[in-house]
Amino acid sequence: MINKPHVDWFALSPSLALTGVAGVLLLVAVLVPRSARRQTAAFLAFAGFVTSFVLAVVLDDKSPVATTAIHDAIFRDRWAALAQVLVAGCGAVAVLVSYRERMRDEHVAEYYALLAAAGAGMCFLVTANNLMTLFLGLEWFSISLYILCAIDRELEGSLEAGLKYLIIGSFGSAVLLFGSALVYGATGELAFNRIADAISAQHLTGDALLVAGLAMIIVGLGFKASAAPFHMWTPDVYEGAPTPVTGFMAAATKTAALVLMLRVLRTGFPQEAHLWTVAIAAIACASLAVGNLAALVQRSVKRMLAYSSIAQAGFMLIPIASNNAIGGRALLYYLIPYSAMSVGAFAVIAARERELAAPVTLDNLAGMGWERPVLGVAMCTFMFGFAGLPPTGGFVGKFYAFSAAYRHGWTWLVIVGVVATAVSLYYYLAVVRAMYMRPATELQLTPTPVAAGGSPPRDALLQTSVLLALGVTVGSFVAVEPLIHVAKHAASALPF
Repeated sequence: MINKPHVDWFALSPSLALTGVAGVLLLVAVLVPRSARRQTAAFLAFAGFVTSFVLAVVLDDKSPVATTAIHDAIFRDRWAALAQVLVAGCGAVAVLVSYRERMRDEHVAEYYALLAAAGAGMCFLVTANNLMTLFLGLEWFSISLYILCAIDRELEGSLEAGLKYLIIGSFGSAVLLFGSALVYGATGELAFNRIADAISAQHLTGDALLVAGLAMIIVGLGFKASAAPFHMWTPDVYEGAPTPVTGFMAAATKTAALVLMLRVLRTGFPQEAHLWTVAIAAIACASLAVGNLAALVQRSVKRMLAYSSIAQAGFMLIPIASNNAIGGRALLYYLIPYSAMSVGAFAVIAARERELAAPVTLDNLAGMGWERPVLGVAMCTFMFGFAGLPPTGGFVGKFYAFSAAYRHGWTWLVIVGVVATAVSLYYYLAVVRAMYMRPATELQLTPTPVAAGGSPPRDALLQTSVLLALGVTVGSFVAVEPLIHVAKHAASALPF
């Protein structure tokens, strides 16, 4: 007789809701007539993400104490639940942005099925408590994203983006898997807490095999977080993938990777903190330098935001490197406005792409602030938030991250972050200038045609998604105290 472990279905419910919807959407692709396929698929996908969001909120409320489930394979705690709330929220907004995206009706149900499957994989990944479930969750959402990036065969660069992401992402996954094998070889354990116990009991601190495995795990997660020097796929993939997919990847993938990274390092390798804190700090500095300096010379707005996401990964790695309770709270708080700003900014880009039927550049962005006032104000707010300016949650998020580094005693890392923020003002404010302040004489000299006047096509769902993102971006600045309270309770699940 097989001794089966008890299954906590409620702990899996956010992932299961999206997995079930993904399966139903595959049936929609076969059974629903083509004329009704887009509406049906979009509704089901949105309902799936909303259901997952609600279940994650309830799970957060019902999990005040961190526990493990399914034979210690996953965690049930507020740290994972809050990350699931962010992933599901990003997915719901991505569905709204995707509704009027140009794509073939025969593939639209598969598109939403893959989006739901990717969200389910991310929700599962953040609960991982051993190296096996970590790799399973990573591949679960990665394979879905590989296909999503290349799903629009008519979009120039889409197939190239999917192929690049597949090759480089597979390399990153292989590195992480090899690192996991080395850690298992050194400790004989898979669960994070048991790895830490084995390191302590067997006096493995500084062991060459263990350190090599830990380094490879950091590299693998660095690929998914698009942190330098593991960022080489990011600009091309972000630019070539369908814009709603890019927005979902920029927000949700980074959330899942960074939340998991801190859990793995803090729970599995506390004895090696003297090594991985320095390594993460170095990666943060490299990300800030590469992301900001490369973004300065970009004309494509999607490509500029891709390099911006690399720099933002650097800012969010600062609290991880700080290795303290404030750092855990800072990371979770920062991810709330960052996720909203990312999906919102790419939603505005999607709106402009549909107006012009061309890639969005700083040249053809000119005048949008006057033609589309709501989208213009929202885009300015998102740029201010990325730059860390009030009245956005990005300001509080950066301040909180710098506070964690200062508490750790790394004043030099705070200085690096402040200098990087000053550099980023140039290209973030260039977007604001392009939308509102381009003089007429300069517009006449631009080689790319710009939109002028006319009534742009209505897209109520996209505008709703932008307003939701705008509300979270500003609301996270106004409602700082309750959000920090939520982040504090979630971070208490980790052994700081």
